[in-house]
Amino acid sequence: MTTGGGERRVDVLGVHVSVLTMSSALASIGSAIETGMSGYVCVTGVHGVMESQRDASLKRIHNHSLLTTPDGVPMVWCGRWAGAKEMERVYGPDLMLAVLERAATEGWTSYFYGGGAGVAEALAATMICRFPGLHVVGTHCPPFRPLTAEEDAAVVEEIRRLSPDLIWVGLSTPKQERWMAEHLRRFDRGVLLGVGAAFDLNAGLLRQAPRLMQRLGLEWLFRLIVEPGRLWRRYLSNNPAFVLAILRRRPRLLTPGEG
Repeated sequence: MTTGGGERRVDVLGVHVSVLTMSSALASIGSAIETGMSGYVCVTGVHGVMESQRDASLKRIHNHSLLTTPDGVPMVWCGRWAGAKEMERVYGPDLMLAVLERAATEGWTSYFYGGGAGVAEALAATMICRFPGLHVVGTHCPPFRPLTAEEDAAVVEEIRRLSPDLIWVGLSTPKQERWMAEHLRRFDRGVLLGVGAAFDLNAGLLRQAPRLMQRLGLEWLFRLIVEPGRLWRRYLSNNPAFVLAILRRRPRLLTPGEG
């Protein structure tokens, strides 16, 4: 097992976000797979940072990750403000596509855990069609309730038996981060990636914001329009609170070994 990747990190309200580009994120994940290390990847934006203000254990999970990617444009702005001028957005759905494209050529195997009923299966079928040669060893869509100890043990046993290189987790934040941290030590190998809505987006079940809105940091507005009932509280409370908090506590580039 490994925690805390070698990339530099930026302290964003106590959450240590990795200084990344898409190519460096892909290289780090590939290196972990090729060297037999295990770890988990958090894909984090304003929501994850603000949830971590209310939950110290969630903050620790982010800070002990293999990578905590800057999923949202505000994370990139914070990184560049702190001096990490090379920092780029590493958006969960795009990261999934980049990793799976390489997986198809390298022979890395994948397991999809999460999403609503049938979503993981639909995602697997879509990705196999998009990336010929991709090897998906299994899928599981858990119910929207806590699993019993027996159910959880059965999932762990299946994943251990299939021994995938990549375990994709789509449970939304903060549930997926807690699941990865709790389950990492129960698997012999593999990199876990918590990518949330990437399951629905890459399966073609949910519309993505236009790229211009993404570049302008307005993806939250698009998603609020598409899913107002589910997301209004998250965005209309978290976003203003984040802006006020970041003005009071400026992001800073962590020194090597700090944190």
